[in-house]
Amino acid sequence: MTTKAPSQVVQAPADSLENIAATVVADIQTQEPNDRNRLAYNIWMWLVDRKGTLDQAIRFAGTRTQVPHTEIVRIVTQRLREKGIQVS
Repeated sequence: MTTKAPSQVVQAPADSLENIAATVVADIQTQEPNDRNRLAYNIWMWLVDRKGTLDQAIRFAGTRTQVPHTEIVRIVTQRLREKGIQVS
């Protein structure tokens, strides 16, 4: 057994793509927190690669929520535009 302290965690900058993806979905109601994490991950992957559409990325996340899919797309698109990210 060790008594060594755990490694320090360095937070990503606020303007990094992973933080942007996490903040745009932070308050979307999901059945479990992991659903929100999966949604943020799929949005991050879309921001990095820009393969397919944002709508497809959100659909592929398979998020379990009471919010309609079209509403999630609208919310995420609006928030990304507010952050200065071009969404076509």
